[in-house]
Parts: sequence; structure tokens; C-alpha cells
Amino acid sequence: MPEGDTVWQAARRLHEALAGEVLIRSDFRVPKYATVDLTGRRVLSTVPRGKHLLTRFEGGLTLHTHLRMEGAWKVYGAGERWRGGPGHQIRVILGTEPRTAVGYRLQVLELLRTTEEERVVGHLGPDLLGPDWDPERALANLRTDPARPLGEALLDQRNLAGIGNIYKSELCFLLGATPWLPVGALPADRAEKLPGLAHRLLEANRDRPVRQTTGLRHQDLFVYGRAPRPCLRCRTPVRVADQGDGSQERPTYWCPTCQTGPAPASDAPQRWRERHRRTPG
Repeated sequence: MPEGDTVWQAARRLHEALAGEVLIRSDFRVPKYATVDLTGRRVLSTVPRGKHLLTRFEGGLTLHTHLRMEGAWKVYGAGERWRGGPGHQIRVILGTEPRTAVGYRLQVLELLRTTEEERVVGHLGPDLLGPDWDPERALANLRTDPARPLGEALLDQRNLAGIGNIYKSELCFLLGATPWLPVGALPADRAEKLPGLAHRLLEANRDRPVRQTTGLRHQDLFVYGRAPRPCLRCRTPVRVADQGDGSQERPTYWCPTCQTGPAPASDAPQRWRERHRRTPG
């Protein structure tokens, strides 16, 4: 699932390509909106909210999309070949004179009144890359369920919006806690640093083409995708296991030496180790 910095970059690309332009093509390829035509409307803006994208049009309409695991927005110039996937994966096309934005594999696509945006994003916690960022509120949200595993609490967008599976693993490593450590067991000094640390990581990466958390050349991430290679700090083999209720594949990486707290008795199935053995970083 895309992280908050990836969604922020997607919003910027859409905004720069479409904002201020009038649509000359509007093609919704989902049954619910098959008859909708936004041609002739001016695009006002595209803004991110956590992992959600809100594209606003004159006349008080907003297109709400979410990339989920495989979705993507691609922007093409006039005459440029579309390369985002086969045609049957296209869910929406928004075209202006100079640019065309194509939404591929969008699992969430909803057209609503702009005045109703809070209906789809109002449940989110403070946005790590948004104007509403509030570290104190984010920490208070995380602490509402002290028995909850830290990794699960970080992924809950109602606590703070923008963290995905990569940042979850990297944050837990930087905090020296396993993702299975209960939130309430995290030492107070580290808990108080958590919101600021998360904010700095996403801020530092929102303009980067390649995500970087280590500050090291040729080593982009501390633990995510590194199992079973050695930890960059202590050389202990990094481990990987699934975390969550099993409804989604969420490989979680940690160093059993650098991070304290509970962990699964055994690693994730062999398929995870094989899939991520060759992951760069």
C-alpha cells in the first residue's frame, strides 16, 4: 500500500497537470459513474489527505480516489504513449488540452459534493504531511489503546494519517521496539519522540524519487525488505513475519537484537523470504 509521501507526490503531479485547466475528456469506466461527464468543467485542485486523493472541480464536485495496494495515477502529454497498464485496468480518464491523467486499478473511486468531503476523510487522524498535523493529538490517539501492538497502531489511519507498512517497520526500528510491543509498554521518552520522528521521515521523503530512512549511501532502508540480510547496525539477520488479522499481506521486518519486545515465534512463510530476499536497499 502506498505511503503518505507517495500519495503526496501523486497529488502534486495531478495538481500540476490539471489545476486551472478545463476538461476536454471525461471518461469514467466504472458502472456507477458510466454516464457521468465532467467535460467543460475546470479542475480547481488536487490535494492529499493521508492516503486519500481529492480532486476538486468547479461546480462543487470532488473526485475521491485511494490507491490501495495496486492503484496508480499516471499523467501523459499530448500524443504520449500510455504505459500504466492494459486498457481494462483503467478506471477513469481526465483530459485537458496539454495533459491527460489516467487512473489505473483504483479500488476506491467516488464522485461527491465538495461540501461532503469530510464524509470520506473526516475519520482520519492528523495528517503527517498536511496542514492539520498535530503531534500531541497523534500521540494521544496512539495511547488510547495501550494494549495494542505498536505496528498495528501506527497503521491505523484514525490515529495519524500517512504511515504504511514500510514506515511502520522503519519507525519501530528507529524507536528500538518490535512492532508487536504494546503501545503502553513503549518507554515514555521514546513515545514522545515518535510523532516528530514520523513527521520528519515523511517530510524528508516527500520530494525524493527513492525513499531513504538511513542517511547511508546505497542503503536506503534499515530493515524493510532486508530479511534475511544482516542488520546495518549490529549484523544480526533481519527477520520478517506477517502482522495483523490476516486480511491483508503485511510483511513486517525487524532486528531481534536492536529492537526489544515480543515477536512471533517463527518467521513468515517461505514465500515472504523468497519474495523479499532480492529487494534492494
